[in-house]
Amino acid sequence: MTEESPAQAPGTVRPGGRTARTRAAVRDAVLTGLSEHGYPGLTVEYVAEHSGVHKTTLYRRWGGVEGLVADALDLAGEDSWTPPDTGSLEGDLRALAHEVVDTFGDPSAAAAPTAFVAAAFQSEQAARALRAFYGERFARCGTMLDRAVERGEIPAGSDGAAVAGAVSAPLFFRAFVTREPLDAAQADQAAAAALAAVRAGAYRPARPR
Repeated sequence: MTEESPAQAPGTVRPGGRTARTRAAVRDAVLTGLSEHGYPGLTVEYVAEHSGVHKTTLYRRWGGVEGLVADALDLAGEDSWTPPDTGSLEGDLRALAHEVVDTFGDPSAAAAPTAFVAAAFQSEQAARALRAFYGERFARCGTMLDRAVERGEIPAGSDGAAVAGAVSAPLFFRAFVTREPLDAAQADQAAAAALAAVRAGAYRPARPR
């Protein structure tokens, strides 16, 4: 197993550098561990064994399992994901909803993200990282509404992040609260409901009374 200099925090070295490679290897090991064992079963020893990074380095740089999970979420938020661009807001919202169903409706694909959600209930550090991850991910969806305004589909002023959250919320409720199956019909329904709310002005700033 390799030792890593503690001089810089994860992610501060240029992409492709040794620190970036180490961080990616650790992230992959965390994701594998969460998929196989869930948050309660994830250990620093497991991550050390599967990443090739010595556990003393893991403790020094990440502090333990909570830090490892939080940094894995931070790294996931640095991806190049872009919101759908289908040519209409209706199509974009439907595509976004289907992405949620494709992820959380497939047990193998859902294992790691579900474990992240479970970790957020047990660790405030993981909860903060999860909030930041979805906050940043939903913020990217503002471009969908910007395009819809330019096309004349909706008036300006709706909160794109809130709309993305509205599309996802009923699907997350089924996935994590009622533990019901997800399918394309629920995705289409969630998208249609969010679109109707946007058209009704539900996500525009409230006017002062």
